Amino acid sequence: MDFFQVLFSLNRTYKRLVSVGIDTVCLLASFWLALMVRTDSVTAFGNQGYWLLIGLVWPISIIAFMKLGLYRAVLRYLSLQALTAILLGVLISTVSLVFISYFANLGLPRTVPVIYAAFALVLIGGSRGVIRAAVGSGMKREGEPVIIYGAGVSGRQLVTALVQSHEYYPFAFVDDDVTTHGSVIQGVHVHSPSIVRKLIKQKQATKVLLAIPSASRQRRKEILLSLEPLAVQVLTLPAMADLVSGNKLYSDIKEVEIDDLLGRDAVSPREDLLKDNITDKVVMVTGAGGSIGSELCRQILKQRPSKLVLFELSEFGLYSIEKELSATAIENGLDVEIFPMLGSVQRENRVQAVMESFQVQTVYHAAAYKHVPLVEHNVVEGVRNNVFGTMYTARAAIAAKVETFVLISTDKAVRPTNVMGTTKRMAELSLQALAKESHATRFCMVRFGNVLGSSGSVVPLFRKQIASGGPVTVTHPEITRFFMTIPEASQLVIQAGAMGKGGDVFVLDMGESVKIVDLAAKMIRLSGFEVQDSINPDGDISIEFSGLRPGEKLYEELLIGDDVTGTEHERIMTANEAYLSWDELEVILSKLDMACHEFNHEVIREILLTTPTGFNPTDGICDLVWKVKNEQQGTKVVSLVS
Repeated sequence: MDFFQVLFSLNRTYKRLVSVGIDTVCLLASFWLALMVRTDSVTAFGNQGYWLLIGLVWPISIIAFMKLGLYRAVLRYLSLQALTAILLGVLISTVSLVFISYFANLGLPRTVPVIYAAFALVLIGGSRGVIRAAVGSGMKREGEPVIIYGAGVSGRQLVTALVQSHEYYPFAFVDDDVTTHGSVIQGVHVHSPSIVRKLIKQKQATKVLLAIPSASRQRRKEILLSLEPLAVQVLTLPAMADLVSGNKLYSDIKEVEIDDLLGRDAVSPREDLLKDNITDKVVMVTGAGGSIGSELCRQILKQRPSKLVLFELSEFGLYSIEKELSATAIENGLDVEIFPMLGSVQRENRVQAVMESFQVQTVYHAAAYKHVPLVEHNVVEGVRNNVFGTMYTARAAIAAKVETFVLISTDKAVRPTNVMGTTKRMAELSLQALAKESHATRFCMVRFGNVLGSSGSVVPLFRKQIASGGPVTVTHPEITRFFMTIPEASQLVIQAGAMGKGGDVFVLDMGESVKIVDLAAKMIRLSGFEVQDSINPDGDISIEFSGLRPGEKLYEELLIGDDVTGTEHERIMTANEAYLSWDELEVILSKLDMACHEFNHEVIREILLTTPTGFNPTDGICDLVWKVKNEQQGTKVVSLVS
């Protein structure tokens, strides 16, 4: 094996010279063996004519192999292209042998070329097969033993990638296709998934690599559920789209995506709805640097707007998304002008100036504070940004004669128990009220639940806690949430916006709600660990309950009432929600504005409670500034009394 390691450590030029040397020996051996077999003697070695013959055939054969690309093939792999090159090269060599011997009148027995061809194929092809087998068997003993789930094209490509890395060695395939069971692919045996547990114990494997990038989400979920009890780390190949595009390699294995656990296949978007408000139009995204806003920008860019205006308060967030989108536009040849604009949605004149300057036609309003506990602790800023920021942006859109305005709302606006949800419901009320006024702007809002991977999502937090050895913290054993991927949510937002007629409240079909403690347990087990609990005290990572945070609900809802109807899109519904007229709402907002200006949290709380938002708080006022002031005032009173 040391010989092969030295061989493969050579540079490409020396490797080709070695290949030429091996083929030269094989050709000479084939010729003389063919003569010996035919004449049953060694007297032919003394025939100078035969030496001249093979001396002329040899360079012709080597040149033929070169022209056919045999020496461009990697020596350790025997591909179909290499086999074809060997067959054609040997054919050319044999034909040249026949012609030269005939015209030189050397009296070569007629059967010698046939025997020569057979020996050449066996020796030249066999030498490469021996090298491949020797190298393959040596590599398999290096690295961590893993099982590959999926013996298709992707699985075979993964084996090739792993053999080069030395980090893992694949000792078994498992595949659902019964016709492959018992077969050997690239030196790796294929087994039934039913014996995965036995295979894991056999080699003490700690990882299963999923090589099924084209499988449906539902099928991936079923496979993950079957592997989950084994407490083995499950890694997966990138999505097929990334592999085909070249963005990812087969060696880029990664942790299982949580959307695979949810098992819901995204519905293909309708191109007409995606293009309707975007293609060849001037589009503006507020909160463009956030997790949802940035994904909206990516999806919008694909639809080729004439201009894309990025409006963002965070300098770094704006810099990052503008740099990414500009690079994407250049890479894909998209003729889209991208304008990064710093600003706050709380400054109406700034928003209106931007909209009028660029003659914006479509606005996606994603700028908002969405983290429940943070808004509970910073009530005034939450109200300012979510309620008044939305109202100012909407009024600026009306003044700038924007055609379509889409608000990104949340399921937390339904019967809210926290300030954040209440402010988002008030933002909805503002748009509903403005939609009934006389102007040219069409307003609609899209309400959905949690998105995987967004800022504040539990998934990256759980990954970090698992990587550090736990414990994994969950607020409550019964808490549930709806989940959706950011790309799917963004595509549905765009499509819903195209269907709006004015004042519409669209609700996305989020599928089934997920119990967070179950999600945490699945992530622990699919990371190769066991959950530590009363049943299994020797487990690796425990789940601890920290208690509900301020304003947090056990269950989220998407509808206030039952009055919901379907739309032309199977994942988008429209809810007929109660609303206020602009005259009624304007009075409420004026009082709220004054209360925020005076930092009067008691009045703010009273307004939020009396406005028909359904606000039913689970906690008292949690604003940190208000709490500190109250504590200080209490201390002063005590000091005066004493």
